[in-house]
Amino acid sequence: MTSQIWTDPVIMEWSQLLLNSFRHWTGRDLLERVGDQAYQAHALFQSPFIVVSHGMEEDPLLNYGNQIALDLWEMTWEQLVETPSRLTAEPTSRAEREWMLEQARTRGYLDTYRGVRITSTGRRFLVEDALIWNIMDAGGQRVGQAATFAQWTWLS
Repeated sequence: MTSQIWTDPVIMEWSQLLLNSFRHWTGRDLLERVGDQAYQAHALFQSPFIVVSHGMEEDPLLNYGNQIALDLWEMTWEQLVETPSRLTAEPTSRAEREWMLEQARTRGYLDTYRGVRITSTGRRFLVEDALIWNIMDAGGQRVGQAATFAQWTWLS
């Protein structure tokens, strides 16, 4: 299912929320906004930088990861969308992660974030210059949070 996930109408709509919210908070586009929603959803899924998001559950579940995010976290789409967002960080890094998410919640977005994350198989990597932003629906209600970054370093 992963190979064509961007064609799912729910994913196309979520991709638009990701892109629109990024523009709302930062004043710039995450990627060039050309073509229709399907084209943009495909471009986001295939982009060369990480894009990952979670919803608003009590223990938020990941609900989107583009192909490079799936590869980095060593997950299939099906595994990703069953994963609580907190599990992308080691237990010792979760308080720092919560602080960072709260800062983004309060301000709308937070840039230049740096932190250690962990893959589904336990490999650790350092994320640098990540940007976290609130995802808003058409009515301006917060419906999740997302992160993007292009730099990471594997840790031993």
